[in-house]
Amino acid sequence: MADRLDGRVAVITGGASGIGRATAVMLAHEGARVIAADLNLAGAEETARRCGEGGIARELDVSEPESWRAVFDDVLDICGRLDVLVNGAGVGWAGDFANMPMDAWNTMVAVNLTGVMLGCQAGVKAMERAGNGGSIINISSMGGLVGGDDIVGYCATKGGVTLLTKAVALYCARRKSGIRCNSVHPTYVDTEMLDPIAEAYGDRDAMLKAMGALVPLGRVARPDDVAHAILFLASDESAMVSGSPLLVDGAQLAGFPGVHAVE
Repeated sequence: MADRLDGRVAVITGGASGIGRATAVMLAHEGARVIAADLNLAGAEETARRCGEGGIARELDVSEPESWRAVFDDVLDICGRLDVLVNGAGVGWAGDFANMPMDAWNTMVAVNLTGVMLGCQAGVKAMERAGNGGSIINISSMGGLVGGDDIVGYCATKGGVTLLTKAVALYCARRKSGIRCNSVHPTYVDTEMLDPIAEAYGDRDAMLKAMGALVPLGRVARPDDVAHAILFLASDESAMVSGSPLLVDGAQLAGFPGVHAVE
């Protein structure tokens, strides 16, 4: 199936790499005009190039309200509408909770939680201004549904995204705006965010194999696995889906830890 987003306009934050880039390219392939937004403008420009004709790149600091206003004013001036917002920008920190630096905590809160809240605010305003309804998709994590003892701050912020999504979905539904809001919760994904772990591990392939062994389906996720879930939530195929967490976790949270399918 193609052209599921024909004529629609999508803004993807965290669009310079990883899940954001894969999502931008996939949505463009399905007919959307895509704006890749990221603090890394050069990376966003490369994503826009991969999206083909009509791809746009914009610099965006998701923690700054004025940065959001500037991007969405630009989008509405150029495209006249906003149909899809993917809040994909995120950062992490792993280590001993008792020694977690305050700057690491503050950065995660600013990007992972405040950034998504500001995106939802700006997205609702832009979509209502355009009057076509829309879909807001917030990238959370498995860590937004269960805890991890070495990623306490990350789990706290991603858990906030999970309930923020539900509350925004209700807000939009009660305004009869035609705007839906959902969250996506991936397992480990083979992106640049795993680079520090791979460096510490010493062998990326061995690291991916070890991580994949923790997933009942037997592998880590690829960026396109997550992008396909986002495409579903962006399309009319999910017209009755709002306020829902969509897991892309290979059944990792489906049972007790260590329980795998029988080979």
